[in-house]
Amino acid sequence: MFGNFLKNLSILKKFLFLNLIFFTIIGLFTFIYLKNVQPNLIKKKSSIHIEVINNTVDNLNRLNVKFVEEDIRKFLFSTRFLFQNLDRVIFFDDKLNLVGDSDTLDLDPRSFSKRLDTVELEILSDEKTKEITESKNIAVGDKNVISLNDVLINYASSKNFGLHFTFIQEEFNKFKLSTIKNVTRDGKNIGYLAITENANDVKAAIDERKTFIIRTAIAVGIVILIFSFVLNRYFLKPIKNLVSYTKNIRNKDTKKTNIDSLKIRNDELGLLSKSLDEMTFELQKRISQAENFSTDLVHEIRNPLASLKSASEILHDTNDIDQRVKLIDILSHDVQRIERLITDYSQMLKDEVALSKEKIKKIDIEPIIKSVVDDFNNIYKLKRGIKISYLNDGKKRYFINGIENRIEQIIANLLDNSISFSEDNKDVLVKVSVSNNNGVSVKILDEGQGFKEKDTSRIFKRFYSNRPDKFGQHSGLGLNIVKNLVDLHNATISASNRSDKKGASMEIVFPRV
Repeated sequence: MFGNFLKNLSILKKFLFLNLIFFTIIGLFTFIYLKNVQPNLIKKKSSIHIEVINNTVDNLNRLNVKFVEEDIRKFLFSTRFLFQNLDRVIFFDDKLNLVGDSDTLDLDPRSFSKRLDTVELEILSDEKTKEITESKNIAVGDKNVISLNDVLINYASSKNFGLHFTFIQEEFNKFKLSTIKNVTRDGKNIGYLAITENANDVKAAIDERKTFIIRTAIAVGIVILIFSFVLNRYFLKPIKNLVSYTKNIRNKDTKKTNIDSLKIRNDELGLLSKSLDEMTFELQKRISQAENFSTDLVHEIRNPLASLKSASEILHDTNDIDQRVKLIDILSHDVQRIERLITDYSQMLKDEVALSKEKIKKIDIEPIIKSVVDDFNNIYKLKRGIKISYLNDGKKRYFINGIENRIEQIIANLLDNSISFSEDNKDVLVKVSVSNNNGVSVKILDEGQGFKEKDTSRIFKRFYSNRPDKFGQHSGLGLNIVKNLVDLHNATISASNRSDKKGASMEIVFPRV
């Protein structure tokens, strides 16, 4: 189901949707990470508290210090180095009465005296000490404010009694971490010890991580938005235009999609647009040619069919033997003409299909021409006394980009055409040379009647034939096929009458490589 859902989305929506899933997964892991950061940092801090509490309890038991104000105060002065890195250490007796607080040390004159025995022990009154302690409340939650005394009451009656208990408080801009533990001696609870430390560094570390993650998420989000815009603007939109272009062609829609702006691009999309446009143009050209060719073929077949119909009707009504023989000859001639038209047309279609599969490569044209000339000489020299000569301008190689068997077909068709117009015992010359514009020129010169047409380009049109004495024996497709093959090789072909003697000249100029 998920796969079908993705298939129906556009590329941009797929990209955004997958990024949303990615962000959700990363966000979930980030949330779990942040949830675990604070407990880990607190655990690290509380381990220090536990170590201090254990050392303090050991010292209290070793010195047999009683949980009374005077003994605890003396103990604080004598071991104050134990608590120099802590914000506050508080002692309570087993009745939860305050008996000592490190915050009151700085208010005792003994803090400034080198001789503790000369200073009066009772400096702070009970009321003053109680006022200082009670003024230091602990905020638990957003609305409830309870004193440390209340926390100890809850601890004494909880399942954590006898264990170290750590908790946090946030008040104003302070993040406090506190650890409490009861003190036992001889299996009897004699009091409580509480350590409170300002742990703003923990909160700062957590806030720093949160800020970094938020900034990273915003930066990645901006990058994804920019990438999405670029993806849509420079890739997806052009692809949509190409899809619309192909759909319009397929549906023969009159509404045109302009892809000229895509063709000027120098990237892969530009090359794809050019290739698609050229392919479309070539297909339309072939379709148009096929339509025109079919129309011309129908037109050419219609004449012999009309002649066949007339001759068959007359043949049915006449009893004259001579006339019937003539009519039968006409019928036979017209049938042959139709057969020749269909045969040549079929061969032309086969050639076009074959051409689409054949590859153009670099070839030397001279051996191909010599081979065709030798073949025709073997046939027509004995049959009609026509000699076909080969001549070049002395160059060693005549390289072009072409298809070997199609070059043979071009030369063979042109030689066949020249021989058909030549009388017996005449000469035909095939001349190869390098032209002035660095092309490879192939000329076929005969000694026939030459061209009667003023516009010799007409001879390359389909079904064109100027043979009054041989009417119906040629389909008029030979030179048209030659013209199509010449165009395939990006070459040019021209026809003219010879200037040195009577006869025709056909010249093809191939691009030289």
